[in-house]
Amino acid sequence: MHAALVRLAGHLPLRFLHAVGGLAGRLAYRFSAGYRHKIDHFSAHAGHTEPAFRRAAVMQGGKALAEIPWMWTQPSTVTTARMTATGWDAVERAHAAGKGILFMTPHLGCFEGAAQYYAVHGGPITVLYSPPRQPWLRKIVDSARARANLHTAPATLAGVRQLAKALKRGEAVGILPDQVPGPNEGIWAEFFGQAAYTMTLPAKLQLLTGATVVLAYAERLEKGRGFCVHFYAHDEAFTNDTLDQARTINRAMERLIAIQPTQYMWGYNRFKVPAGVNPPPADLTTQRAAKERKA
Repeated sequence: MHAALVRLAGHLPLRFLHAVGGLAGRLAYRFSAGYRHKIDHFSAHAGHTEPAFRRAAVMQGGKALAEIPWMWTQPSTVTTARMTATGWDAVERAHAAGKGILFMTPHLGCFEGAAQYYAVHGGPITVLYSPPRQPWLRKIVDSARARANLHTAPATLAGVRQLAKALKRGEAVGILPDQVPGPNEGIWAEFFGQAAYTMTLPAKLQLLTGATVVLAYAERLEKGRGFCVHFYAHDEAFTNDTLDQARTINRAMERLIAIQPTQYMWGYNRFKVPAGVNPPPADLTTQRAAKERKA
């Protein structure tokens, strides 16, 4: 039943889905105190306190969820026909380097769209993802992402090895670095002024393979017109210091989000303490000093 509803929604016009999603986002913000608190708290720390900003952000958040069935069920020829791109020269330079491309994309705009666009116009790409817990949804996700040139890797050790192999073949991989990692897979680092448990996997893969890092996100256009995928070269080199790696990743994500802040998923529980992870230190500089003493 659930799968049938997702497939049905995926065949509705994108403009209609965005209209319904925008309304649903506003209703969720009004009637869910927990959701409202997350958005208000997170966006305020990022410097966005205006009521007009929050109204726009909650509508964009609803649109992001409503467009997923369309992105999943429509063929890539249909979805990417509604996309344009800027900054493709950054991708071409990465191709010329011949070391593979590591795309970093936050929960900004249509984060499903950037990978689909590259798979059609660039070549093979393997995307890291956490499989849904619900069996019916897992089947839909697996079939939806089984597209030409688009492969998936689970967020496990085997999946990480799959990413490394793809990069060593000179292919592309995609990671959402603002996804909260599991225990022993991240470190606490500042994100918009708050302690966020942050993955360092992109940095480790880049240092291992020499891949070129490219930042990307798909901007959602108004009135269901589609998306514009933006690509940016990432020029800040990673060091071997784990905390520096996390901070570099978070700074890159902050810069991308600042370009189109209303389209970030401010309701995502970015600052949660994952099970099995110690809470963040009261002062992250204490963590830095401890690392330096050990070195």
